[in-house]
Amino acid sequence: MKVLVINSGSSTIKFKLYSAEGGEPREIASGIVERIGEEVSYVRYKGQGGEIQYEAKIKDHEEGMAHVLKVLTDPEKGSIREPGEIAGVGHRVVHGGSEVTGAVVVDERVESVIEKYSRMAPLHNPANLLGIRAAKKVFPQALHVAVFDTAFHATIPEEAYLYAIPYEYYLKYGIRRCGFHGISYTYVCRKAAEILGRPLEQLRIIACHLGSGASVAAVKYGRCVDTSMGMTPLEGLVMGTRSGDIDPAISYFLMKWEGLSADEVYELLNERSGLLGLSGISNDVRVLIEEWKRGNEAAGRALRVFAYRVKKYIGAYVAVMGGVDAIVFTAGIGERSPLVRKLILSGLEELGVKLDEVRNEDPARYGWVISSDDSKVKVLVIPTDEERVIAEETLKKVLERAHRSSGGR
Repeated sequence: MKVLVINSGSSTIKFKLYSAEGGEPREIASGIVERIGEEVSYVRYKGQGGEIQYEAKIKDHEEGMAHVLKVLTDPEKGSIREPGEIAGVGHRVVHGGSEVTGAVVVDERVESVIEKYSRMAPLHNPANLLGIRAAKKVFPQALHVAVFDTAFHATIPEEAYLYAIPYEYYLKYGIRRCGFHGISYTYVCRKAAEILGRPLEQLRIIACHLGSGASVAAVKYGRCVDTSMGMTPLEGLVMGTRSGDIDPAISYFLMKWEGLSADEVYELLNERSGLLGLSGISNDVRVLIEEWKRGNEAAGRALRVFAYRVKKYIGAYVAVMGGVDAIVFTAGIGERSPLVRKLILSGLEELGVKLDEVRNEDPARYGWVISSDDSKVKVLVIPTDEERVIAEETLKKVLERAHRSSGGR
């Protein structure tokens, strides 16, 4: 049995193919279709039979998905003979609001939910839906499953997800904290419990997903109880180009003083703020670290603000959960920047955090634990694997359908 995982962006289709013959998904191929809709598009594929790379003119996601099928079924280097070998296709979807609390088989209702929340995730949901519809045409025999980033946060209590605005707007528009990066949190929290040799249901974990988009989640005994991102991915931490938390009145005064429209302010906060706005240099942490080493104070300022905001949320979530057993770093910055991790953890010694600087420089060598042996709070670096979670959830739905079809035998 084979399961295909699709992560569809506005101009890209990332994909991974898994074999599930032994009951556990095992990655056997991966690839990407890039620059869909541009003059020249690129297709890259790597499977057990070798690699394929070529240029093409791909006008839309449906054509892009056809190229996914083309490389997967390549006679020499492909991983399947024909599309019917794929039993399930799992799709990453960013926003499902409070209407989706787990992985779901894609039907008209699910597509309408994705469409509904496109207004809150305009950079993600429309592209996710394009990928789903294209894949359903190319793989019509497969069971299509949507796995939502917001679903992990469905357990957040009312006092954490409500905003202090008239309650009628929550009822009318669903304005509430939704949270994101949930697929990543699912994987790293489970992996942290495995590394520590303790049941997830006995751990209080603060998970820090730090990439170009960044968030923190408080996971108490296996259930998310709070997270830094809000109704949209704009709230919370300082990010690559997003502002994160600001005084709401700033938007009003920018409109008044600069003559900006609501759309222009929204674009400024999403595309020209964060690390890029603070530094005036780049939204890439690697570039900012090198610039700081050269004495560029603007780069150092941006990194210090970024680290401070993460530290602030860690402290808040220790209070929310009544303590913490483990802090987990994941995603591009969290996994690859010892300096940023050190900046974040510095000063948390009173909370029981003791960083081992040698382990921090090479987490993989030390079993992904970077805290000292006598640290009350364990600190881990865990490379995330969202695609594996999607593959697992898709496989479950495929097996459930097979079980029903067989009459439960």
